[in-house]
Amino acid sequence: MTILVTGGAGYIGSHTVLALLEAGNEVVVVDSLVNANAESLRRVCALAGRHVPLERGDVRDRAFMETVLRRYGCTAVVHFAGLKAVGQSVAEPLDYYEVNVAGTVSLLQAMRASGVRSFVFSSSATVYGEPQVLPIPENHPFAPASPYGRSKAMVEEILADLAGSEAGWHIATLRYFNPVGAHESGAIGEAPSGIPDNLMPYVAKVAGGKLSHLRVFGNDYPTPDGTGVRDYIHVVDLAEGHVRALDHLAAGPGHFSVNLGTGRGTSVLELVAAFRHASNREIPCEIVERRPGDIAEYYADPALAGSLFGWQAKRSVREMCADTWNWQSKNPNGYDEA
Repeated sequence: MTILVTGGAGYIGSHTVLALLEAGNEVVVVDSLVNANAESLRRVCALAGRHVPLERGDVRDRAFMETVLRRYGCTAVVHFAGLKAVGQSVAEPLDYYEVNVAGTVSLLQAMRASGVRSFVFSSSATVYGEPQVLPIPENHPFAPASPYGRSKAMVEEILADLAGSEAGWHIATLRYFNPVGAHESGAIGEAPSGIPDNLMPYVAKVAGGKLSHLRVFGNDYPTPDGTGVRDYIHVVDLAEGHVRALDHLAAGPGHFSVNLGTGRGTSVLELVAAFRHASNREIPCEIVERRPGDIAEYYADPALAGSLFGWQAKRSVREMCADTWNWQSKNPNGYDEA
């Protein structure tokens, strides 16, 4: 198969491109490089010993997407391209709906015009909002609390409508929990611009001396140590989930949605302790007030992915921290030095 990966130069995208290559697929990447660096793909190619064409462009450009799909004879699309910062989505909601929702619709139209009907969508556990039950199953009601989460939920509804109205579509929606970690080589990893929004890259910057300390938002939650609990999943496990989902779609048309998580919660302080052990560095912490809207616990019921296509997360929190530290140590400034 020749797989088109949109946003393939990004964090999850680059790891998935590598996993697809290692599984024997041909891959072409479309990326605007607004929030990514082409150096990640150069390193993926070096790791795989294979060439990956990079077409720089925007998924909102339907004519461009049709040209790419036809030029390379693509048989499936894995769609990562989009905006992903929850806080930014609150400040700039129109951008999120235009890129994440309208961009996906434009891409689907280009696929239909090009005769490509196999689609894997990068969704998010944020579609669930505050959990009514733990662990969170796929049939949990949607109640997203931000424009980012709502944009993902909207696309999921569009995909369900499309699958129900047109026979022949093969659609998988993968709802991620908290992707962390890096490839074991340390060649590719998460490289946020500016101060990281997410916990793991922030902790890595503190361990590496780039930031002075970690602010822990609240230690009075009803959790074992009072800090927030989340389901952290290694990005390589996540990438392998996309390969398994594509293989399952190849068996026949249909539409399914699954959680990709470990099913286990890890608190902020547990993650800090694991990272301290992995890096052998001090990680100064300051306890501050809770942030409005933060939730005490959030973790997946990942059983459906196992029963449907034999996937489960394998890597431990210690491995996530060790691989993140290996990446951070080798690339203290991300891809900017390349």
